[in-house]
Amino acid sequence: MSEASGKTVRVTQISSVIGRKPGQSQTIVGLGLRGIGTSRTLEDTPAVRGMIRKVAHLITVEG
Repeated sequence: MSEASGKTVRVTQISSVIGRKPGQSQTIVGLGLRGIGTSRTLEDTPAVRGMIRKVAHLITVEG
């Protein structure tokens, strides 16, 4: 990843995607999360922010 801006966010999955709409499950996978308790540090871009907003109820965000 290119971190030209130097800003990152850390997302952690806190809830299961079982029974959720398919778009939400795909967004969790797109963020690189694989299950409850997994975390990932991502570049803070508008695309990532949009994905976070879509599944905000399933994750926590730091940074």
